[in-house]
Amino acid sequence: MATGLTLKEGRPFPLGSTFDGQGVNFALFSANAVKVELCLFDEKERERARIALPECSDEVWFGYLPVAKPGLFYGYRVYGPYDPTNGHRFNPNKLLIDPYARELSRPLEWSPLHCGYDPDDFRADLSFDMRDDAAVVPKGRVVDPHVDWSGDKALRTPRSHSVIYELNLRGYTMRHPAVPKTLRGTCGGLAHPEVVRHVRELGVTAVELMPVQPFNTTWALARNGLKEFWGYNSINFFAVEPRYLSRGNIDEFRQMVCAYHDAGIEVILDVVFNHTGEGDALGPTLSFRGIDNASYYCLAENKRRYRDMTGCGNTLNLSHPRVQQMVMDSLRYWVEQMHVDGFRFDLAVSLARVEHKFSPEAPLFDCILQDPVLVKTKLIAEPWDLGPDGYRLGGFPPRWSEWNDRFRNDVRRFWRGDAPVGDLSLRLAGSNDVFGHVKRRPTAGVNFVTAHDGFTLEDLVGHNVKHNEANKELNRDGSDDNYSWNCGIEGPTDHPAVQSLRERQKRNFLATLLLSQGIPMLLAGDEMGRTQRGNNNAYCQDSEIGWVDWSKLDENRELLAFVQMLLKLRAEHPVFRRSSFFLGDPTDESDVKDIVWLSPEGREMTGEDWNRPGNHCIGVRYAATAEMDVNTYTRHLDPHSFLLLANAGPATVEFVLPGVPVDRKWNWIVDTSAADGVPTGSFAGRATFPLRAHSLALFVGEV
Repeated sequence: MATGLTLKEGRPFPLGSTFDGQGVNFALFSANAVKVELCLFDEKERERARIALPECSDEVWFGYLPVAKPGLFYGYRVYGPYDPTNGHRFNPNKLLIDPYARELSRPLEWSPLHCGYDPDDFRADLSFDMRDDAAVVPKGRVVDPHVDWSGDKALRTPRSHSVIYELNLRGYTMRHPAVPKTLRGTCGGLAHPEVVRHVRELGVTAVELMPVQPFNTTWALARNGLKEFWGYNSINFFAVEPRYLSRGNIDEFRQMVCAYHDAGIEVILDVVFNHTGEGDALGPTLSFRGIDNASYYCLAENKRRYRDMTGCGNTLNLSHPRVQQMVMDSLRYWVEQMHVDGFRFDLAVSLARVEHKFSPEAPLFDCILQDPVLVKTKLIAEPWDLGPDGYRLGGFPPRWSEWNDRFRNDVRRFWRGDAPVGDLSLRLAGSNDVFGHVKRRPTAGVNFVTAHDGFTLEDLVGHNVKHNEANKELNRDGSDDNYSWNCGIEGPTDHPAVQSLRERQKRNFLATLLLSQGIPMLLAGDEMGRTQRGNNNAYCQDSEIGWVDWSKLDENRELLAFVQMLLKLRAEHPVFRRSSFFLGDPTDESDVKDIVWLSPEGREMTGEDWNRPGNHCIGVRYAATAEMDVNTYTRHLDPHSFLLLANAGPATVEFVLPGVPVDRKWNWIVDTSAADGVPTGSFAGRATFPLRAHSLALFVGEV
């Protein structure tokens, strides 16, 4: 091991490794350490030097290495008490990943060497492991902080115009025929022109990438021959998962962002700040646990254990100012250095617990909302965790949008035929019952019917129950409350009537989603009939189960065209993407209400209609509306009103259409009972329209 290297004093900020053109400054927070060693490695990841960081100020250990350059591999060994009963788990035999590392040398693979305790000792985590694990730990890599973004386009899509497309960066291109095999599953693959073209022509405004930061595969998965696929086991919050970089360089991620910005599409990251991939007390020591376990994690009264609000073994301690700082530094880094446009926060309630209780005024939320860098970003919360009182839909502060699972559940139940029409009406109108009471807007809700967690759209209409056997957990994992309907036969079938009904149901779900108020979110691949073979929890299926099958595209061209048509309709008509809730009041002197709910008899719904048992049919008329031009701050009138009819029942309903002026008609533009969903024709006011079973129809009329 090399000797003679000397660290100069350096600075305690910024945290991480920082190249200044002449050398590299290293800074690491640890409140309870007694010594920190910087470990340097060559290109083959052989340890060449260990040098103690010479200074410690305000709980930050730091030093400056002259002449060092970008590309240098490094890690830390941190000394302190190994005393789990008091919350301390220091073990200098374990090489630790810098929480602020911008690049990692390679993906993390499971090894028993990662454990800070001896897995074979009966004392479990109270034992101490003497084995060195440097050979199996990814190393941090110093990067050049200077980035040329001169060619990037800044996008500022209004929230009311947003349509999100959720995808797994790896799984989206692993089976794409146009993407070279060397690029499949990487940022370069996602930036391939054919991939970008598909997303652009679909009509969405943003891609939401499931976690791209480095993550860990648990021992439970590894022993079953499985791997973490979704990425919700983060071990670092600044780098890109190495397997997502075909060249090992973060410039590939930046080039991907530029490719989507050039196409007019924003990039939103799914981030996991609620827990880490180090798991519970029997998990590995990879970074935070060995750097300062008592500071980074929420410990139980018995400090040997963790408060687990996430179901993943631990919870990050966002009440600690240095942990808050790490989260804020990470968010700013992804905006300033990687040019992402927003964030979706996994299990976001965990980020806002003050003395273990959720608070919309939590310190981290205050930090985010006042930050001048983050002010331009989109903020999306998954509004629950697994702790006490952890379901907080509608409870987040202004500027936040929230995953609206009420929309998912109510829409699924309606089209299955067992939800009242009133539930559907609330979701179509933007979930005013959830968000209106706190004076928020329809854009507070991110509506979805399917997401990564649960059935795909194809499986939603083809399975009554989950089929997660491939996860090797005896089919016990994943939710049993799917509100799905197989349309008569479980799983794949050649029965023509069942196939036809399933296609109609898919169109029903897509039309309901894309014609509702709020921000719609599509699950990648649903537009081409993607299936996970009934698996509703494919978190460990880095396989054909979890990957998008692009061969399905040719046989689902009509479905793709249907989605494109709906998104074009939504983009062209502001009535489907209002920035304020409907009031049920006249819009102008014409005395026409902005929204009217209609019974099949063609009259406005009464209390008796809303409560009529077995009622599966409803209509809604949206009045013409004006759109605010975000560039000129002027309003443009959309000269059309729309009529939407939905029938989840088993029989055709004769629906009387509302009256229109004598020289006007209702033009029939969407009908999910048609094979392509696109009918032609027109109807006079007060005409009777045969609304088929299990179908949705849309009409447009000129004012």
